[in-house]
Amino acid sequence: MNRDFFAHETAIIDDGCIIGKGTKIWHFSHLMPNCVLGERCNIGQNVVISTNVILGNNVKVQNNVSIYEGVTCDDDVFLGPSMVFTNVINPRSALNRKNQFLKTHVGKGATIGANATIVCRHDIGKYAFIGAGAVVTKQVPDYALVVGNPAKQIGWMSEYGHRLVFNENNIATCLESKMKYKIENNQVFNIGKSV
Repeated sequence: MNRDFFAHETAIIDDGCIIGKGTKIWHFSHLMPNCVLGERCNIGQNVVISTNVILGNNVKVQNNVSIYEGVTCDDDVFLGPSMVFTNVINPRSALNRKNQFLKTHVGKGATIGANATIVCRHDIGKYAFIGAGAVVTKQVPDYALVVGNPAKQIGWMSEYGHRLVFNENNIATCLESKMKYKIENNQVFNIGKSV
């Protein structure tokens, strides 16, 4: 295991973990065997990252988050405080269902808000934005804004995290980046900046 990362003395890092350069692992967090963390990740306090979880580069995991086996996150994902993933659709204490773990993938740049729950096998699209406390029970498209329990889509978000308002030509401009987006067949695409 390389040591190009920082781990607080109270963190537990099991054998076989791969941890990228510049990653920081804070108080009382536990990385279980064979998980993979990219470069420049920030793992907050009291985080559990289970066996075989894969996090891309620059993933921010806030305090008290549980990331269970079967979860993968692309680069630049934000996981808010106390959010949680599940990996079994019908858990029972008396039954061992480790061979039934379901996968969940979180796309590049997505944000999952505080206390949200992602029910397993429901992927989160790139740059999607899951509101605080939402319970995701179905697939979330790229750039979608979803809130509530069960989570419902109420709009679209830019890569900079601003709500997109589409004009009569189905074009929206991010307030911060000035990047333009097009909506077509209920899908959003980044079409770049105007010249």
